[in-house]
Amino acid sequence: MKNSIRFGDRDILPSKVVCVGRNYVEHIEELGNEMPENMVLFNKPNSAVTATLSYFGPETRFEGELCLLIERGSIAGLGFGLDLTHADIQNRLKSKGLPWERAKAFDGAAVLSSFVSFDGPLEEIRFELYRNGVLAQHADYHLMIYKPLEILDEIQSFMTLEDGDIVMTGTPKGVSTYERGDRFEAILYQGDSEILREEWTCR
Repeated sequence: MKNSIRFGDRDILPSKVVCVGRNYVEHIEELGNEMPENMVLFNKPNSAVTATLSYFGPETRFEGELCLLIERGSIAGLGFGLDLTHADIQNRLKSKGLPWERAKAFDGAAVLSSFVSFDGPLEEIRFELYRNGVLAQHADYHLMIYKPLEILDEIQSFMTLEDGDIVMTGTPKGVSTYERGDRFEAILYQGDSEILREEWTCR
């Protein structure tokens, strides 16, 4: 059975989630990573998609991200997602130069909000993520190394984005591990207008 996301009054079945790694300078610095020469991309399968935030252990961290819903090869909607990462496994794989799927693509690793359509410039998009009422992460379009349209161009240079696919655009500084019972609230803005608010409580 395929996992779905909500877009307006429709249920959408993404075939995959394409994720951008290392797209914010301060996040690269907080994890001690090298600045990439090219865009870092990896996939999460449909089985990773969920609307529920689960606890996977003390080494699993959340990474809040602006998400793009793709239809007809273009951005049809905006949402928010938590890219869950087994940090201990990822660090071990990175040290050996191995792929990240075990750390990034596990079931339940793409916690996604509902998605909304938008009619304004992407340059006005920004988000805030609160954990237990305290601001944990925030970012706007201008902090991204690679902007949304650049990201789409790069992905589509070698991979087909099917209708319903999701692109996670990278996380700013502030990633952390989390606990059962933690409450997360994500708010997406276009300029000064709130266009999306989503809440999760870790179970």
